[in-house]
Amino acid sequence: MDDTVLLSVLVLGGIAIVSAIVLYLVSRKFAIAEDVKIVEIDALLPQANCGGCGKAGCHDFAQACAFVDEKGFAGLYCPVGGQQVMDQIAALRGFAKVEKKPTAAVLRCNGTCQNAPLKVSYDHITSCRIAARISSGQTGCPTGCLRLGDCIKVCKFGALSMNKETGIPIIDHNKCTSCGACVRMCPRGLFEIRPKTENGEMLYVACRNTQKGAIARKNCKAACIACQKCTKVNAEVKVENNLSYIPDTVSAEEFGQALREACPTGAIIYTKEEKNND
Repeated sequence: MDDTVLLSVLVLGGIAIVSAIVLYLVSRKFAIAEDVKIVEIDALLPQANCGGCGKAGCHDFAQACAFVDEKGFAGLYCPVGGQQVMDQIAALRGFAKVEKKPTAAVLRCNGTCQNAPLKVSYDHITSCRIAARISSGQTGCPTGCLRLGDCIKVCKFGALSMNKETGIPIIDHNKCTSCGACVRMCPRGLFEIRPKTENGEMLYVACRNTQKGAIARKNCKAACIACQKCTKVNAEVKVENNLSYIPDTVSAEEFGQALREACPTGAIIYTKEEKNND
């Protein structure tokens, strides 16, 4: 019996060794050398593999940059590496630099503990995606932040944290790379990548509630009530389905303060980031 087991082990071991050698020799013989351009571009990338560029990872992005023409290159951007990395890749390919306006993620909800007090207690798995399937949330708002922090877990850059006082996530725009991980994770679509000015100004409507004003306000004091006052400040602002939306084309620098002051509920957010001097 022992001899049979030993023989089986030796036979199987021998087959495994021979197979490994054959596979190694075949892989060496039929190996395809990677284009040097891909290798050089890949070395410039941050290797975050966040998917913010729309590709599967940094290597996939390097391949796209290596074989695209100059017109197509204008549509590629690494949000983590930013303008500096893209300029280096452009120089490597012999293309002209493509300037891209800075952006950052914003949370389109102002349902803080003060604005939207808890109405029910959620005592299940702490996951926004699960909570979104089984309830309207602790505040009763059907589109508001669920406050369970799935977005914080997926941020690789430490740009998101939970504010203990407000109960909702806050975004450090000095750290945000616009990778879009929070956008993809949030089951209620509350995150959006928005442009910011050179001074770090950002302008947006922090509400996604499409209920009529009176109903929306019962759950959150800062809900948009579709009062149309923002449209009088700037005609580009749209109010559809009981909800205001400020397009990217509206200048935060020029209209931010006026739009914020025109909003009676505080649904419009106009802010400047604090510069990190470290």
